[in-house]
Amino acid sequence: MATPVPEDRAGEAFAEAAAEAVQTSVMSFRLVMAIADAVRRQQQNRAGKEEELPDAEESAAQASEEVKKFLPPDISTALLEGADWPQLAQQLMALKAAGVKLEELLPRVGEIAVTVRDQVAANAERVAREGTDEWARALRETLPAGPVREAILSSPAWPEMAATMAQLHERGVNVRAILASAHEEGVGVDKAVAKVLEAATVPTTSHDAKVSYGPMTTGLDVPKDLDLGNRARALQQLAISKSENERYIGMVRKAMPGLDSEADLLVTARQWPLLAARMADMESKGQSVEPHLARLSSDLSWKPGPQPTMRPRLVQATTNALRKPLGAAVEQGESRAKVNTAAARSTSPSVGPTKAAAKGAAPATAGVAAHREAAPKTAAKSGKGR
Repeated sequence: MATPVPEDRAGEAFAEAAAEAVQTSVMSFRLVMAIADAVRRQQQNRAGKEEELPDAEESAAQASEEVKKFLPPDISTALLEGADWPQLAQQLMALKAAGVKLEELLPRVGEIAVTVRDQVAANAERVAREGTDEWARALRETLPAGPVREAILSSPAWPEMAATMAQLHERGVNVRAILASAHEEGVGVDKAVAKVLEAATVPTTSHDAKVSYGPMTTGLDVPKDLDLGNRARALQQLAISKSENERYIGMVRKAMPGLDSEADLLVTARQWPLLAARMADMESKGQSVEPHLARLSSDLSWKPGPQPTMRPRLVQATTNALRKPLGAAVEQGESRAKVNTAAARSTSPSVGPTKAAAKGAAPATAGVAAHREAAPKTAAKSGKGR
């Protein structure tokens, strides 16, 4: 066999890089479709009308024509030749049956895949792979609270989605940009499926979201349909992973040596998911949580009082400890009665992907609690509380 000349080797390297770029774009396509399918399932589940996936063989035949029509040849060919094409085709046909227009969805998802393909082709830098927790944090920081984020984290496919994000990131792809774009598609799928199911597209403000308004939620991304009665769901809504939650519980126990029963009361409180969300928010801003929690054992002013009200006092003390700057005194007697609610509404920051999302991104207010929305300027100027 003749030794390849340098030009041949360069050609082979180029072909390999191009093939890797296409395969990576296919991964991004699968990720966005997995998110869309998770939203479809969530919407149908809530309406009690989740349908089984259509026949794989029939779906593959029907979906192949749609894919060839709306995606570039290199990406569509790679998709159709993939081992998981039958399952992907089922997802596509299930979305179509649920009311999603593939002729509108596929070109947009195709644009995402093309962007990824081009990014990989131009970026040879390799970065370290990050775990599932890192991508749960990315979701919390990139997507607003609401049905799309909750659908992703509650989907059985979440671990696989996180692994895909890690692989894309490893190949130099801007995963947060993909998530912001996928959020737009997820909102569209949510509305399309809801229309077919004749369900409400915007959740009503829950009792938990209303009564949680105040110091505990100021600056946090809280969904309008917050459900603190279901801890697992509440943590998903707030994008707190299981391991993150366990780590925060460990921090509390470590910060309260000799106060095991009191620590148990705190971490089993109904409002615990909101406290965990506060800790996650602090960490995302580079703040250390442990020194703030240490106040719970250095200042025991929360301890005296009737035993039945111990848990509420602990929750309030923890909220104060986490929110007060280090070195500032923590007032245990603070109450919501002292909060200027009009001013708080007008100054409460809104967290969501719309800061960096592509044009046309759905407003974050659709999935964020009403108390997170800015009030009219007249209310803010009046300075009057409720």
